[in-house]
Amino acid sequence: MSRRPTLDEGDELLARLGSLTAQARERAELQRSRVELALALQRGMLPRDLPDAPGFRLAVQYVPACHGLNVGGDWYDAFTMPDGRIGLSIGDVQGHNIEATAFMGQVRVGLRALASVTGEPGELLARTNELLLSLGSDLFATCTFMRLDPATGILESARAGHVPCVWATADGKSGVAEDEGGPPLGVLAGMTYPVTRYRLTEGGVFVLLTDGVVEGPTLSVDEGLDQVVRLAGIAAVAGLEAGSLAAAVLKVAARVGHEDDAAVLVVGHDGPRARVPRMPPQPSAVRLPPGRPRRDGV
Repeated sequence: MSRRPTLDEGDELLARLGSLTAQARERAELQRSRVELALALQRGMLPRDLPDAPGFRLAVQYVPACHGLNVGGDWYDAFTMPDGRIGLSIGDVQGHNIEATAFMGQVRVGLRALASVTGEPGELLARTNELLLSLGSDLFATCTFMRLDPATGILESARAGHVPCVWATADGKSGVAEDEGGPPLGVLAGMTYPVTRYRLTEGGVFVLLTDGVVEGPTLSVDEGLDQVVRLAGIAAVAGLEAGSLAAAVLKVAARVGHEDDAAVLVVGHDGPRARVPRMPPQPSAVRLPPGRPRRDGV
């Protein structure tokens, strides 16, 4: 026969259960505090305002992962460079914790600081890569950096292991940018990053994003990019504003079942229409030459 526990043993068992519950609650509170700290860091490190240039419009959408106790290290940035051109960056740090968030801040600040020394996208990524290696971190980051010249509509792009961008034109063409790219930042020394040149003309869009938007348990990267291409094409033909397109693209992330941050940065070219007063600004999109986006090595 099994022996029934005595009253003292029952009290001891309840005391142990109470202690374990208190420890679990304390650990949960600690982890929640870490997540809240990481989210606060993310908010503080992302830009509050986007630059403005006649004929061009920028729009962003960003949702941190917050899946369970994980917080990712995705970022976006847009700023006016010393020569008047606009720098655009978007990227993703390896890992989902507060260290990844802090490293994200280092990458973003490093890009901005080095952009005052060199604005050429390939050289900028190469210098940032060396800077991150000098920090001795085990983390790395993927990134796309673009330099937009509002005077000419030329957009120069360099990519470090990041998911490619999407383009669409006002005459119904759209696709995935086919630039060469280089390895992620902070992995190998002495890397070079090829630069691809695009020309933005009136009525098109160019969409920069992170893999959390297009990759997840229910969709591959290629399938997710196809959905963004379709949305960008519709937006460009319909003349939808950049903010509406960014919001629509972010909804793709909800359908891929992602567990990562999701960031979208849209740059649009209104052309002369931007100078005509209207309700609210209507940024459209990147318009590339007929057939395929123009790519000139620089």
